Amino acid sequence: MRLFFTCGDCNGIGPEIVCKALSYFYGKKKHKLYFTVPQNIFITVYELLKSDFEYEIVNTIEDSSLDRNIISIINLGIAKVSIGKPTKISGKIALKALLASFNAVQNNFADCIITAPISKEAFHNAGVDFPGHTELFASLTKTENAVMFFHSAKIKCALLTIHIPLKNVSFSVNKNLLKKKIDTIVQTLQKDFAIKKPRIALLGLNPHAGENGLLGDEEKNIFIPFVNEHREFLQGPFPADAFFGMHAYKQFDAVVGAFHDQVLIPFKMLSFSDGVNFTAGLPIVRTSPDHGTAFDIAGKGVADPSSIIHAAKLAVTICKNRMKHGANN
Repeated sequence: MRLFFTCGDCNGIGPEIVCKALSYFYGKKKHKLYFTVPQNIFITVYELLKSDFEYEIVNTIEDSSLDRNIISIINLGIAKVSIGKPTKISGKIALKALLASFNAVQNNFADCIITAPISKEAFHNAGVDFPGHTELFASLTKTENAVMFFHSAKIKCALLTIHIPLKNVSFSVNKNLLKKKIDTIVQTLQKDFAIKKPRIALLGLNPHAGENGLLGDEEKNIFIPFVNEHREFLQGPFPADAFFGMHAYKQFDAVVGAFHDQVLIPFKMLSFSDGVNFTAGLPIVRTSPDHGTAFDIAGKGVADPSSIIHAAKLAVTICKNRMKHGANN
């Protein structure tokens, strides 16, 4: 498998955790590894970590070696470094790395993308209109129904809405959104995770899942009618607090939340070191660690690479499952 890693925000821990992941996979020699990053940043991190894998620095992926014993560093130039701070420059580099990764997969030089964390502030400073990876890759691939999906050994979760203010969530949730997102989630569980008959739990939007309309009517008017029409794979809506408090998630293949923190808080409590963010519904495979740039520890060599290693492993698994699914259809 050909794995393409991006540097994320180069002032955060992205370059460090990628280098650690490269060292991990390099010893196994199972995959061809690519990493796109400014040359000076890569060398600094390589030396800081006392890495010992063999590498080459090239300007384009077309110039790289196919030898799995050599990690190909796709050079993004020489970058001004401001360790621990999101900057306009770091935002531009992060975007450049993501575009390089997309082109690599589109032109069949790589099989999957593993993205290091970006800074939304740096993106904004650089004039990038997308709030995150999910929205950017959805736009690049012209995918209307991409879903932010989270995976760990303990739980799989997905979101109906992504990076929008909480006050806008209730206005965004409707039957059409539910259908689009749930269809994508079902297809993802079947194709990417090889679960033929997935069991999905839908969380309510309001406290106590609306209490039969007393605490909000989204469940009564939208969620319950939709669930009743899709009982073959969907149950709910469940009150989120009791659902997680009673560990009901263990009975399902995936849990769908209405908004960001409803899912991310329990997910990170359960799986902070091995959690993976996966963009479901894309024609390409893209995963990332489920944590941020950690500017506070950047440049110190102490960042934990567990999540990005799990992200790379999941990307490989999804690629293999898609190959098998395609062969069976």
